[in-house]
Amino acid sequence: MIRKHFAGFAASALALAISAQAFAGTVTTDGTDIVIKTKGGLEVGTTDKEFSFKLGGRVQADYSTFDGFYTKDGDNADAGYFRRAFLELGGVMYSDWAYQLNYDFSHNAGGDNRDEDGYFDEASLSYNGFAPVSIKAGRFDPEFGLEKATSSKWVTAQERNAAYDLVDWANGHNGGMGIQASGTAGTSLYGSAGLFAKDASNSDEDGNSSKQFNLRGVFAPMHDAGNVLHLGLNFAQRDVSDGEFDSRIRSRLGIRGVSTDGGQDAGDNGNRLQLGGAEATSVGTFDDDAAWGLEAAWATGPFSVQGEYVARTLKADDNTFDDVDSEGYYVQLAYTLTGEARGYKLGKFDAIKPANKQIGAWEVFYRYDHISADDNNDYAAFVNGDGKSGKDFSDVDDIEGTVHNVGLNWYANESVKISGVYVTSSVDNAKNSAGDDDGDGFVMRAQYVF
Repeated sequence: MIRKHFAGFAASALALAISAQAFAGTVTTDGTDIVIKTKGGLEVGTTDKEFSFKLGGRVQADYSTFDGFYTKDGDNADAGYFRRAFLELGGVMYSDWAYQLNYDFSHNAGGDNRDEDGYFDEASLSYNGFAPVSIKAGRFDPEFGLEKATSSKWVTAQERNAAYDLVDWANGHNGGMGIQASGTAGTSLYGSAGLFAKDASNSDEDGNSSKQFNLRGVFAPMHDAGNVLHLGLNFAQRDVSDGEFDSRIRSRLGIRGVSTDGGQDAGDNGNRLQLGGAEATSVGTFDDDAAWGLEAAWATGPFSVQGEYVARTLKADDNTFDDVDSEGYYVQLAYTLTGEARGYKLGKFDAIKPANKQIGAWEVFYRYDHISADDNNDYAAFVNGDGKSGKDFSDVDDIEGTVHNVGLNWYANESVKISGVYVTSSVDNAKNSAGDDDGDGFVMRAQYVF
């Protein structure tokens, strides 16, 4: 039903856009005059800027092929799917209020087990009357990390870094709701603080949802496109003591096609690295889950380098179990061959806008990811071992994974981006059923933003 509603709204909006272009003359109203813009979606607003709305979206169509550790039997598999298919509606009302509705038809943008008919990636309302402070409430992703703050439209590689897999709860809404205050101080400082109630799958026996607290701070003394120095600090904490929850720490190691939530994937043959935790962790096993992160970036002209480090401690509730510690980091280098600089807004990178409309902008990049976890409870060791009941895994060292990403992005124009990336990975103290501890893959993406 909701798809029909969105389809009808989109058709009406499209008709309005066509009408605006088909007829000459001035559009007038019985109130304040309005301005209609059709470049990059449909945007309508009053000239006094008290009211506006913009209809847009993004479509990311991916195809990947992979083998080795990425499949259980080590043989080649492939996958074709929509990584994201968003319809987005946002705007301003009464000057100080802003709203944003993003509906994901691919149900493949967030974590696992999204509703098969899609879901609201964001449904939020913000009050900006206390500028430079903004207060947002509703469903939206908590802030944690530079790559997460950067829109999925403009992150360099198709998939964000593997270190985020260790702390996926820290920057994903998981069906929950929250309230966040964010703001700037001068031109170089940005900060945010948020409180979130996560979904019912992590609630206690009384139905109380898990609560989460997030903090992020950014200092960027250089904050212009092609001239960036960015430093950031993140912290997130949640209470997991009163509910049964999925404590698994898993990673697709840069290949989403191993296991998608919508579209084709490798099916039962897809293999994900499990570094720690268990699928059904009993009430009282763990008490506190905390993560913190560092972020840094530097850009000069068409060259940029960025990196992040994250660490997480899943603290055991008593002496029966051990804490689960994990950490990860990445370093990324990117260079625009055609000379354009990456856009930057305080706290996040933005789009590369082609200077030459004939050839577009061409960008090459390399990223190295490393993740590891120490789980002496031996859950992951059992999963990644031969699975024989009763085997002693106490001598298994940290489970680790490394990923190399080498890619090319073509920004054909401000709406179309074509990407290709070669991914190769290796793991320590884990193998697939065929005995592989490394794998290779290639991912292609066609992106259209409107």
